[in-house]
Amino acid sequence: MSTFRVEDLAEPLTFPVEAYLSREYAKAEGDRLWAKAWQHAGRVEEIPKVGSFITYNVGVESIIVIRTATDRIKAYHNVCSHRGRQLIDTPPEEHSACGTRKQFVCGFHAWRYDLDGQCTFKLDENDWKGKLTEERTKLTEVQVDTWGGWIFINMDPDCMPLREFLEPMAGKLDPFSFEKMRYKWRQWVIFDCNWKTAIEAFMEPYHVEGTHTQLLKYGQYYAYSKAHGRHGVSGFDERDSKMKMKQSSTITRAGLGADARVSTYELQNEIYTTVNSASTTETLVNAARRLVDELPEGTPPAEVIKHWLASAKADDAARGVEWPTITPDQMSEAGLAWSVFPNMSILQGITFALCYRARPWGDDPNKCVFESYAIERFPEGQEPKTEWVYADPTAEKWGKVLAQDFSNMAAVQRGMKSRAFRGTLPNPHQERKVTNFHRNLVDYMGAGHLELLK
Repeated sequence: MSTFRVEDLAEPLTFPVEAYLSREYAKAEGDRLWAKAWQHAGRVEEIPKVGSFITYNVGVESIIVIRTATDRIKAYHNVCSHRGRQLIDTPPEEHSACGTRKQFVCGFHAWRYDLDGQCTFKLDENDWKGKLTEERTKLTEVQVDTWGGWIFINMDPDCMPLREFLEPMAGKLDPFSFEKMRYKWRQWVIFDCNWKTAIEAFMEPYHVEGTHTQLLKYGQYYAYSKAHGRHGVSGFDERDSKMKMKQSSTITRAGLGADARVSTYELQNEIYTTVNSASTTETLVNAARRLVDELPEGTPPAEVIKHWLASAKADDAARGVEWPTITPDQMSEAGLAWSVFPNMSILQGITFALCYRARPWGDDPNKCVFESYAIERFPEGQEPKTEWVYADPTAEKWGKVLAQDFSNMAAVQRGMKSRAFRGTLPNPHQERKVTNFHRNLVDYMGAGHLELLK
């Protein structure tokens, strides 16, 4: 890890704008970051049977993730060992590919590979006079592992184990059992900003007052932001005197209002209707709607929350959805939302999560692939059938809140090109996830990436 200490935030920090704008820097990221770091490539549910595969594209690289005949998950660089043609076509303007294969056949000269990456057919192999070894012709394997139902890949054969890379985040979120959740919806867009510009927009609630003004009537959003190794968490501290949402440090809170029965429902309904049916569930919204009928006026907020969650849990149980066992301390430790280095965000709830991912689009530093998706617990066999859907960045397609976030991304990217911009000034308390993100980039990109303002 870097010699920079994440606690040293008394002075403003800045990061060179070249990190967001330079094509040379973007190329260096491909070599130093994306080729070395663990990164989320998909969900296990996307490859349910032998031969099921997905592709994951990051920058100029393309990776095939597949379930083999021995029910193992393996990953390979998506390139034929003969002349370099991609085995699965993945044009930059497309999100990814998926399907089922018994083998991979190169569309150029018909070389074939089995699911374990071995080259099983080379056209006119005798022309090489026995010089084509297995080592020279097999697919190049990529490290792969899973956590929480997510598939992670790493192109570095000498990388640390995934679990070590993910700690302590993984341990704090294990109680949510994300592996029991399934896609509710998933969307993507090619956006006019650097991937870091995009993912940093979801690293803190500090922007709520300036961006999501409609949410201010439900409470204040003064938040903590903590560094945990490579990763970071933000949330609402019940002990902080500035906080008005003291019922819970998670998304399940009462909000601001004289009657907690009413404010709890209003907040849940606002979230559900403006964040594309994510960040909460229909069960939680419906249970909150009944609070005014089930509890007397004047019920203290803590009792309102307790009743509401118990009611929602019973509703879910009746339809075949089991809640995980999570203690109050575990919920508090989990916070509100995690940034998983380098390019993933998880906003978790008891039975759901809203997730974001941003990654380079080809070699253009001014564009990225931005993805958002919701996962949720469903009755067994009743999860919806989903696929990746391209959606224009509008409120109609993404919901009001995400559309508001989108309005910042491209404008930030344009603004950073101004000769007047002196570099970012992240809030040392509320945006520590951002500064910690860049401190970790130092380990991959070099110390010149991070500079203290004099």
